[in-house]
Amino acid sequence: MAVPVLGQENTTTSTDSGFAECKLRLQEKAIAAGVSRTTATDVMAQAEHLDRVIELDRRQPEFTTTFADYLNRRVNDDRVTKGRKLLEEHQPLLARVTRETGVPAPYLVAFWGLETNFGSYFGKMAVPSTLTTLACDDRRRTFFTEQLIAALRIIDEGAIPVDQMEGSWAGAMGHVQFMPTVFLKHAVDADGDGRRDLWNSLPDAMMSAGKFLESMGWDGNYRWGREVLLPGNFDYSLADGRRLPLKQWHELGITDAFGHALAEEPIEAALVVPAGHQGPAFLAYHNFKVIMGWNRSEFYAIAVGHLADRVAGAGTLQNPPPEDVPALSRASIISLQEALNRRGYDSGRPDGIMGPGTRSAIRHFQASSGLVADGYPGEEVLKKLNISTTR
Repeated sequence: MAVPVLGQENTTTSTDSGFAECKLRLQEKAIAAGVSRTTATDVMAQAEHLDRVIELDRRQPEFTTTFADYLNRRVNDDRVTKGRKLLEEHQPLLARVTRETGVPAPYLVAFWGLETNFGSYFGKMAVPSTLTTLACDDRRRTFFTEQLIAALRIIDEGAIPVDQMEGSWAGAMGHVQFMPTVFLKHAVDADGDGRRDLWNSLPDAMMSAGKFLESMGWDGNYRWGREVLLPGNFDYSLADGRRLPLKQWHELGITDAFGHALAEEPIEAALVVPAGHQGPAFLAYHNFKVIMGWNRSEFYAIAVGHLADRVAGAGTLQNPPPEDVPALSRASIISLQEALNRRGYDSGRPDGIMGPGTRSAIRHFQASSGLVADGYPGEEVLKKLNISTTR
């Protein structure tokens, strides 16, 4: 599970004495928040400052990931084959989760596959130490202090011994990589052993995932979305997040991926074109937004939906994303944003992130330049704005 992107505060490096003092402050905060003094003192005494965690928190990838690379790494034949096998193997459990939460089994398997490759890797870092390290660092101390106190509560309730509480560098844990606050609110004891164990109990993990998705409004009557085909000369400015009824998308000439008319269902959808007009297009329904409540990435949400479809028996995309496209460096994106701003196309503060503001600015630039206004930084856009790239 992704850590929310929060405002960055000033950053300091903990000295040994500063870290010790910080641990004492966190210990007292935890006790004041209801954690037992025994748990708080014992766990905090063992917590270590992990330089590697700070390094990972600071690290920004040099190059952005293309949609083709992202999707192909996460939804491949091996993962689909394994997902189908596990869907059958755990059918009784998954059917129970579906009955109680409304989330279909293939989606539960898809989340499981993307988060930990079906439980094969949970992360090897001691969660109390990672969260203490991050809570003692100024950059996001408020958020990680909350996560640390939640982790101490999880230990306090007996869900997992402290020496077995391992997870990602940011504190995500178990089969479905819950952050501690999500664990406290949504984890359940589905196997009836008296513990909420997301590490060693698949029933607990799958039911907890279903309950979390249910809490965010999963609609069991509809799928996540679908791949679609767009007509020639389509107005890609409509792919700006607006939600329109399926009937209206049909009237605009959109069909399903096989050229058939869209179903006449009373639902709204947003058009998503993650690789521009040369790649696949998707109509994203309400559950797409629910998936993004788990991880705020359109790429992730599409990967979950597509993997769920494949696990359920569907084939590959009819229009796979082009692979021969440049992966933009963060420096190139900043240059792109600066170039757009100079020409009067407001992309916001240049930050090297391809967010909705940058895509909107690209769409306006494309429209004024006689290009397909899909909001994608393709080679024509980059060439016109003199932005260098590396393949």
